[in-house]
Amino acid sequence: MDKFFDYFDDRYRDSILKRPASEDGPVITISRITGCDARQVAENVVENLNRRYDTTKWRWVDKDIIYATAKELNTEAQRIESFCKGIELSNLSEMIMAFSGGFVSDMRVKKAIRDVVMSICKEGHVVLVGRGGVSIASNIEYALHVRLIAPFYWRVENVMKKKEMDIETAEAYVIDTDEKRYNLITTFLEKKLANIDYLFDITINRKSFDIPETADLIAGMYEKKIGRQIAERRKKEQLF
Repeated sequence: MDKFFDYFDDRYRDSILKRPASEDGPVITISRITGCDARQVAENVVENLNRRYDTTKWRWVDKDIIYATAKELNTEAQRIESFCKGIELSNLSEMIMAFSGGFVSDMRVKKAIRDVVMSICKEGHVVLVGRGGVSIASNIEYALHVRLIAPFYWRVENVMKKKEMDIETAEAYVIDTDEKRYNLITTFLEKKLANIDYLFDITINRKSFDIPETADLIAGMYEKKIGRQIAERRKKEQLF
């Protein structure tokens, strides 16, 4: 995790962002609607890929981005979390933060998140959960973009078990969180879209596959898409 914070050193991050596009990745982004166990899937994908390729390069990243972005901007993690959840600050909150010297605009938060996520994705061998990763990494060639879905009440039941909620609270939580996650994806796109399905290479129904099976499917798709691309690039390089 110490290396993760290197992304918040301006010189290190600039060096990564200036690298040629041909050297970007590989990266896997996992977007999900609420209740699909994305973090557990990501952890299993990393273990799967490291085992397949006999390496320790692969890692997964999620909320660390929020805490590290807050550290860089010298503000509270709650401010970054609020941006990610699309929660608008009240005029009173802005005033209090401004007087305390802790106010950070949405524009600065958005740029910091984009730069950090992009540098992580460009360096590669990362599974990125949420954080608008599918939008930010959309132009990286060696990237696999995954979407996890499941029926509404399957997800509600999952949330009820994990968060110990009653059904009414879980229903409201799923609906609200789904909307916020969709909005975060569109926030990092050049224009808002009514349908974001085209952003993803593969969509997996979590009701049909358990966590290890889902991870195995993703690792397999990685080999078919990115693994083939990298192999073809290396073959071309050997010809010249």
